[in-house]
Amino acid sequence: MTVTAVPERTETGGRSLAGLLVTPLFLVLVSVALYVYVRGLDLDAIERRSINRSEIAGQTVQHVKLVAVSTALVLAIAIPLGVLLTRPRLRRLSAPFLALANVGQAVPSIGVLVLLAVTVGIGFQKAVIALILVSALPVLRNTMVGLRGVDRSLVDAGRGIGLSRTAVLFRVELPLAVPVILASVRVAVILNVGSATLAAFTNAGGLGELINTGISLNRTPILLTGSVLTAVLAMAADWLIGIAEYVLRPRGI
Repeated sequence: MTVTAVPERTETGGRSLAGLLVTPLFLVLVSVALYVYVRGLDLDAIERRSINRSEIAGQTVQHVKLVAVSTALVLAIAIPLGVLLTRPRLRRLSAPFLALANVGQAVPSIGVLVLLAVTVGIGFQKAVIALILVSALPVLRNTMVGLRGVDRSLVDAGRGIGLSRTAVLFRVELPLAVPVILASVRVAVILNVGSATLAAFTNAGGLGELINTGISLNRTPILLTGSVLTAVLAMAADWLIGIAEYVLRPRGI
């Protein structure tokens, strides 16, 4: 009897590697389709002023900055805090911290932005603070869940071969918790991309300016351009995190 070898499927986060490679092509096709659509329209003066190359590029850069800065700060705050709250000495504080983080998740994004605008002012920095409050909970919670889900026998084995608690954390616990943590990072980034459109109401810029202009002036091309570009950014961010998960995930998990 002849046995036929079946090619091994490489997957990450429930996706095949081939699927990850298809995503950039799809995003390029969507962007090209939007460009062709807009170029084929007879735009009026308002539409030409809002959807020209320099305006779109500037607002896209502002949007990316909002998402990148807020996400980086979320990772710098939530992951170390989640690690600390799973250590024996601070474990009793995990419930109060999660309750506090839940406040940011329960309040609508626009509510957080407006509250900060009223209390501390408007601008880029205030919008970043609001985005951190909105998206920190998933990363904090999943960091704790991922670390708590590590098989204790593996931790004990690491300690048994002479590793320190810090070495066990970085060489055993965190690598095994990476898939769970990155799943929350994906959620946080998507939340930030969507919520950053609301930053336009607090004078922080971003693609929300296009969406707001399109709605206010009843200009469908402007509204569609802002909405499609926001969706493309969200999918591109999700794709990049999928690549990071594939690279960082320990083999065999």
